[in-house]
Amino acid sequence: MAIERPQPYLPPERPGNGEPGTAPLLRNQDFQALWAGRFFAGLGKESGEVAYPLLILLLVGSASQAGIIGAAQVATTMITAVVGGVLADHVNRRTILLVCDLGRLLLLVGFTAILLNGEADVPLIIGVAVTSAALMGISNPVAMAAIKQLVPPSQIASASAQNQIRFFSTTALGAPLAGSLFGLGRAFPFLAEAICYLLSTALLLRIRRPMQAPRRAEGEPWSLRGTVTGFVLLARHPILRPMMCWIVGFNIAFTQTGVFLAIIATANERGASDLLVGVTVSLAGMGGLAGALVAGPVVRAVSPSRIFLFAAWAAPVCALVLAFTPGVLPLGVIVAFVFAAVPCVNAVFFGYVSATVPDRYQGRALGAVTFMALLSQPIGIVGVGVVFDLAGPVPVFLMMAVVSVPAALLTLGPTLRALPRPEEVAVL
Repeated sequence: MAIERPQPYLPPERPGNGEPGTAPLLRNQDFQALWAGRFFAGLGKESGEVAYPLLILLLVGSASQAGIIGAAQVATTMITAVVGGVLADHVNRRTILLVCDLGRLLLLVGFTAILLNGEADVPLIIGVAVTSAALMGISNPVAMAAIKQLVPPSQIASASAQNQIRFFSTTALGAPLAGSLFGLGRAFPFLAEAICYLLSTALLLRIRRPMQAPRRAEGEPWSLRGTVTGFVLLARHPILRPMMCWIVGFNIAFTQTGVFLAIIATANERGASDLLVGVTVSLAGMGGLAGALVAGPVVRAVSPSRIFLFAAWAAPVCALVLAFTPGVLPLGVIVAFVFAAVPCVNAVFFGYVSATVPDRYQGRALGAVTFMALLSQPIGIVGVGVVFDLAGPVPVFLMMAVVSVPAALLTLGPTLRALPRPEEVAVL
């Protein structure tokens, strides 16, 4: 059986796109309900990614086992995102999201009860963490695929920018939330996570509009080979292909965990206090949140080509600056400058996915994007650790510059130098 060959630039087959007219995005109740629901689900996920390793450390004091559970969560999310993408294109999206949120709600309520009874052990914790990560991995591409039906083409870029606020705010709030709740008791972070999924479920039930386009009468066969359709689409798409190549290269050089590891190791080598290390890492992380808050106006005012050009070349330039910057605190400021550009790039990229990929391929395309983005991150993290142990901080930052230059060169090609706006190439 031949692999499906989707054509992303087919003309619309029917007028309309479930558009709410020209009303401002903030008045689009269905999209805002989805956004708020994904905010609570994301907050639960981010706090869980910290809470499970902390719980392992409290129970057995093993950093290696805590690291294993973190790696298991990432790997599970990466794999199940592909599954979720396939389900998003074949099964009712609202049903999938409700099942995933209710599943995590019941899982966390049960796990909280076990913790209150003092019966949790390492295999159980790993099992709960992996199961929760699997349900999140499935639901992520489903929720992103639904945006195409809830938002008109003219507002897709703005919706993608608003999603960046959600992502970076939950990333910033999740770890402190988990840490503070641990002070009240081991079960409290997981009880709070369960409440987040309850709120997400309630908000999903408020969405009235369909989350996917009506299916064609002939349907579409669900085959094992059909699961790679998203990867095939990315490889053949004239706009998404070079963008995805740049994202993979950027993630290898500037993945958040890898950069934080480089900053922490460099600061420790330079004799910085724990407080100064924490402030430096916080400064670096706040760059992403600051960029997310201005992503909406930026994507409306600046051309997509200029956004990609700036982000792509800021990475190697700042990496070179990092290599020769003394002290510790300036490292966080420089990294924050790079991370501030990421939400704008993400908003443009996901705007193109939503606008140019037909609805029947949305889930699989987004599942493939998630897989590729996560796959490149461990490479960067391991690379930072190995190079630092062998040669120290300067070669680490030089390596980041060298890796990000080939990716940045993609922005000089004809496609990325003359990008149309997402709404200009929108299809159903």
